[in-house]
Amino acid sequence: MQRVLIVDDSGFQRTLVRDAVSDEYDVVGEAENGVEAVDKFEQLSPDIVTMDIMMPAMNGVEAVEEIKGQSPDTTVVMITSVEQREMMKKAVAAGADAYVTKPFDGDEVREELASVA
Repeated sequence: MQRVLIVDDSGFQRTLVRDAVSDEYDVVGEAENGVEAVDKFEQLSPDIVTMDIMMPAMNGVEAVEEIKGQSPDTTVVMITSVEQREMMKKAVAAGADAYVTKPFDGDEVREELASVA
């Protein structure tokens, strides 16, 4: 089973993602900002990272750059609001493999993960 790290500054959003993927993936950790995401990535070595863009301390684009710099084969799926299209382009340029827009349903998240992981 592939291992997933969930990153979002909203505990509610992390719960929604965890509930959507926990039947098919092993959720190994959660982080609430980019700095914590990079630290947990280094500790846990997940196969997949779901990443919000707008977070305190270090945003999702910066965290993607760090993670992909260390592990280009790690799959990163951005989960972000529609209003953040410019940041989404930056995230893709930084190495994000796919994205899901908020609000989402569990099927969308599972389908996107299955298509890239």
